Amino acid sequence: MFVSPAYAQTAGGGMAGIGQFLPLILIFAIMYFLLIRPQQKKAKEHKKMVEALRRGDTVVTQGGLIGKVSKVKEDNEVEVEIATGVKVRVVQSTIAAVLTRTEPVKE
Repeated sequence: MFVSPAYAQTAGGGMAGIGQFLPLILIFAIMYFLLIRPQQKKAKEHKKMVEALRRGDTVVTQGGLIGKVSKVKEDNEVEVEIATGVKVRVVQSTIAAVLTRTEPVKE
């Protein structure tokens, strides 16, 4: 009567397969350059900063404590003097910034 038969449409050209994934690839590329790459770069710089810590450096921890490094231990710890005679042990990776650096001893 008034119902017409429905015919299946054939697929388009060969570009349809890669054309569907192109937006997904572009989104991943944008996310990589805007989010992932800068974050990896910042983590690399932080690791380099933490490895360069030495006695006498003034540091800020992630908790907001400001103190002077009194001892760098080999087991991923730093001893920080936050007041005269008050020393705390801090994990090296929790140091947020180095305010002042000491110069290495020249022989």
